[in-house]
Amino acid sequence: MTAPFSTGRLEGLDLARFVAFVGMVIVNFKIAMGAEGEGGVLVNLTGALEGRAAATFVVLAGVGLGIAAQRLDHAQTVFVTIKRAAFLLVIGLANALIFEADILHYYALYFFLGVFCLPLSSRALVWVVVAVNAAFLVMLFALDYDTGWNWTDYTYAEFWTPVGFIRNLFFNGWHPVFPWLSFLIFGIWLSRLNLADTAIQTRLVTVGALVFVANAVMSYVLVANVSGTDEELAILFGTAPVPPTLLYLIAGMSVAALVIGLCLILAARFSGSALIRFVTPAGKQTLTLYVAHIIIGMGTLEALGMLGGQSVEMAVMASLAFCATAAIYAWVWSRKFKRGPVEAVMRALAG
Repeated sequence: MTAPFSTGRLEGLDLARFVAFVGMVIVNFKIAMGAEGEGGVLVNLTGALEGRAAATFVVLAGVGLGIAAQRLDHAQTVFVTIKRAAFLLVIGLANALIFEADILHYYALYFFLGVFCLPLSSRALVWVVVAVNAAFLVMLFALDYDTGWNWTDYTYAEFWTPVGFIRNLFFNGWHPVFPWLSFLIFGIWLSRLNLADTAIQTRLVTVGALVFVANAVMSYVLVANVSGTDEELAILFGTAPVPPTLLYLIAGMSVAALVIGLCLILAARFSGSALIRFVTPAGKQTLTLYVAHIIIGMGTLEALGMLGGQSVEMAVMASLAFCATAAIYAWVWSRKFKRGPVEAVMRALAG
């Protein structure tokens, strides 16, 4: 059964979207700027964002899809979602021409497959997540994960070939459907909780933090026991996003739960404050801002000759400068328009 949900829009979800967006910009600018480093607090912090920020973004997409499904009949939800998936596929592939680590064309498949999971019970959704991860594990042992990759410069040689594209999309791309679909399914599961309830919000923070720490400790112990004797097994026990093994999925989901719960609490606690009113419009326009950070943000970096050979500090500064500018733009835009420009186009074309 679907839990009762607040009839009003939860500002905390918009805040969480913006937080996840900021994390994604930092990670993507770091990749585009070739920012490398060893040791140091900033290097470790930005490294911790890799895969976690994008995972939170996908979980939030699942939450949004689940909430929408509670307000529309299933046939209408499927029809609209498939059209929006087609829209995301087109603009995602256009983005991929500029930045190969684009996530939107993967989103298209997450939504297309996820919408058919909406009628399932919450318990069945858990089994779908288990099945998706089991399928990926089988693929990981049966196929060569390195096929197509040049790990020196993170390019995928066969991305624009039919076989390479499908392999990248479903198995060994930056955000492959197997197992990243799990994040969207987890978001749908979360949407069935009463997210407006402070007890649920606190539980998300507490459980998310405990699971994240326990998962990290378990990963550390397992890797320490096999490292040096079986490097491939050590990779399976890691929490890095490449390849996205089970412990990485658990890390991503726990961080997403923590961030969502914390943002819901903060937004409710400081509802109406100047900071919340300033930030949440950006959370409502993350699709526009995501496209902008590739076209405008990375375009500016290219014009300034900053793509490649930069420091982590410079990548973080550039990321925060872009995100601050994006938040200002979104606030100004929201004064006259209800939706961001890309969101408005998608709604006009896909409903």
